[in-house]
Amino acid sequence: MTNPSGFNDIKQVEMSVLSAEHMVGQATRSMDEEQLEAATNALQDAKSQLYKAMSHQTGVDEAFFEMSQELLDKADHQLKEAKK
Repeated sequence: MTNPSGFNDIKQVEMSVLSAEHMVGQATRSMDEEQLEAATNALQDAKSQLYKAMSHQTGVDEAFFEMSQELLDKADHQLKEAKK
């Protein structure tokens, strides 16, 4: 359940972004097929959580969303390059 400030949503987004970023880093270093797949899924989950939080935002720091989107875009690019 989220409090009025939306803090829980934000914290969840932050954790999923950091987790996805970490998984992408590990997967692209190891180039292990299963890790690449898990990183792809983590990235998708983080993106959907971010978009959901953005659609429900009320007075939440816009810079947080921009930074999160940027981190996810970089991780996505890194993953796509690794899969080539």
